[in-house]
Amino acid sequence: MGPFTISVMVQDSSISSQDTKRKHNSLLRNSFASVSMGEVREEKPFDFLRTLFEGVIAGGTAGVVVETALYPIDTIKTRLQAARGGEKLILKGLYSGLAGNLAGVLPASALFVGVYEPIKQKLLRIFPENLSAFAHLTAGAIGGIAASLIRVPTEVVKQRMQTGQFTSASGAVCFIASKEGFKGLYAGYGSFLLRDLPFDAIQFCIYEQIRIGYMLAARRNLNDPENALIGAFAGALTGAITTPLDVIKTRLMVQGSANQYKGIVDCVQTIIKEEGPGAFLKGAGPRVLWIGIGGSIFFGVLEGTKRFLAERRPTQAQYTNSDKRKD
Repeated sequence: MGPFTISVMVQDSSISSQDTKRKHNSLLRNSFASVSMGEVREEKPFDFLRTLFEGVIAGGTAGVVVETALYPIDTIKTRLQAARGGEKLILKGLYSGLAGNLAGVLPASALFVGVYEPIKQKLLRIFPENLSAFAHLTAGAIGGIAASLIRVPTEVVKQRMQTGQFTSASGAVCFIASKEGFKGLYAGYGSFLLRDLPFDAIQFCIYEQIRIGYMLAARRNLNDPENALIGAFAGALTGAITTPLDVIKTRLMVQGSANQYKGIVDCVQTIIKEEGPGAFLKGAGPRVLWIGIGGSIFFGVLEGTKRFLAERRPTQAQYTNSDKRKD
């Protein structure tokens, strides 16, 4: 999705075009979850550690809330995608594996946003404003790579439990490690990256670009319902686009030691041969619903948490008084 090129309308005709451009740049760099700007301010020095800290807290909070709320839909989606032939869908135990999954979702979401935010902010200061979309895409992909180190083992255990192979997360980890080795916990890692890197990059880019355009048009900060609505649209659209990749990832992760598929290419060929191309859209409905609602909750909670943290940042005056007391 290409970057927006929206002009900012200025009510006071005495404001110069240079001032308008400076405000426009500040708005771009402080978009996403950099929170409550009120009136657009002059650009401040980049605080990497604080941006990292706030991203970790906000990301972890948003990840736990959305995962808990939508876990049953995710379970149904997984069972639909894992079913072969005419297998019936089982609707019992829709929260199976939630506790163990949250143990992975919390650090994974925290790590993703914690990496994404400072990288995004840094890239927006390097690239010209017409390449802001590239900054969002790049930051999303890098954040996804970092989070995948936690996401993949969590996803493997979760999906094995969702399909009824195990009843506890600890038992699943022990069994997989003993029977399949450490690499068993990273089963389908390649297909996971194939799905999640494009997903993360596209979803966050769509969200960021729409949000920037909306703020420039409205000339104000967005409220939580508006952020949630944009997040829902970005999530649903990205979820629909990446459903085939999600099916491949699910099949590789749940196959266990049976090794029904030798890799991504073999998985694709086998599915087409045995079930037809339509199988790549299995679970599309629940997935789009799940990610659409999830995007709404995630970005709404994320923006709200970021704003909450930003409102409690020490002001420049507090820093100055603190320094004087030390002297």
